[in-house]
Amino acid sequence: MVVDPQQIADDIRDDARDSYALDNSLRASLRQAVEAQDVETIDALMEPLHPADIADLLEQVSAPEREGWLTLWSSGIDGEVLSELSEGLREDVLALLPDEVIAEAVRELDSDDVVDIVEDLEEDQQEAILDALEPADRAAVEAALSYPEETAGRLMQREIVAVPEHWSVGETIDHIRGQAGHLPEEFYHIILTDPRMKPTGYVTLGRLLSSVRKVKLSDITEDSFRPIPASQPEDQVAYAFNQYHLISAPVVDDDGRLVGVITIDDAMIVLDEEHEEDILRLAGVGDESSLSDSVVETTKRRFPWLFVNLITSILASLVIAQFEAAIAQIVALAVLMPIVASMGGNAGTQSLTVAVRAIATKDLTSSNLIRVITREAGVGLINGVVFAIVMGIVGVVWFGTPLLGVVIGAAMIINLLVAGLAGILVPVILDRLRIDPALASGAFVTTVTDVVGFFSFLGLAVILLL
Repeated sequence: MVVDPQQIADDIRDDARDSYALDNSLRASLRQAVEAQDVETIDALMEPLHPADIADLLEQVSAPEREGWLTLWSSGIDGEVLSELSEGLREDVLALLPDEVIAEAVRELDSDDVVDIVEDLEEDQQEAILDALEPADRAAVEAALSYPEETAGRLMQREIVAVPEHWSVGETIDHIRGQAGHLPEEFYHIILTDPRMKPTGYVTLGRLLSSVRKVKLSDITEDSFRPIPASQPEDQVAYAFNQYHLISAPVVDDDGRLVGVITIDDAMIVLDEEHEEDILRLAGVGDESSLSDSVVETTKRRFPWLFVNLITSILASLVIAQFEAAIAQIVALAVLMPIVASMGGNAGTQSLTVAVRAIATKDLTSSNLIRVITREAGVGLINGVVFAIVMGIVGVVWFGTPLLGVVIGAAMIINLLVAGLAGILVPVILDRLRIDPALASGAFVTTVTDVVGFFSFLGLAVILLL
């Protein structure tokens, strides 16, 4: 079979125009090229792809396929591909690459991307990569690594464009032209500094280029200027970029001196990672999960939360056991009680998801907490009444017992009301206790809705039916 790499590349672009998904034919063609050890075809298949697409492809193939591919195509891997890989997969890929390939790849990157690659590696791997850097680049990376993990100091890049605050537009343009070979690959602002290297403002490239040469930079600075402490947690940095629509921001040390800059692409990666972590934690699969993880790694992450779920399920079963005699006398109770618990669990998850997201975005605060609690209680009550009527009718029609319809209807109202309240209050309380609400809320809310659902339904059944 003759492979036409250009035709495959064209098909990929056509099919991914809307969804940006990689075409399945690419993986099949790559597998054939690897099996045939056809390096030329592999090069042709990879050449039109963006580094992010190559990183996705590395994650989608199996470990043996990945090893065979990289053994043949290791020279094609560049720094951009490495920076796009997830942390766990990046370690596996680096282990398959020759030292000289890694060295050449990291030399192409800005300091923040190099930090992102080396910070999670073993010490010997870190040293091998650092040895490949120029002395100035190595010093910049080591300085960034001296800051605590997940802080602005780790996130920033050391390559900056800063000029004295008293300069004019003309002086700045001449300076930039003279530094053409030493500028960052991408930058958005010219940072103004005082004699002590403290940032005092910044000017966008657009305003710089559209102003006449004699204009002072201090006269065209942006109102969005907002220095970020190097010790600030990276989730707060991402929030600031999103909240204040920043494109880049200078980073300062404890004395307020300029030490780096953070750009919007890095801030948005952090924001995306925070969202992903919240979703994974809500699902109880840990805060780091990837399709490339092994069976053992995936099992270790999921087992603890399945164990917690087992304990909470036993607690709910103990409630059911207290009404064993009632269930034995009225079999319909065993048929209907899962409905009450299931509806409560779903309602609680809805409120919980809204609350966890609002806490993460700082939209849920003490000033609007009562209003939000009241809203969720109202929603739970209204939904409870509506579904109580529905299930009341179902109970009467199905089992011919009007009081059974009253019992399940009343239990539905109680459980949906409690679910709405628990979905808000549990994550708020955990957040006040400095416990990640995304990580722990699900188990607590599910336990509350199960226990309340079973207890209210079976308790009312004992009172009204027996």
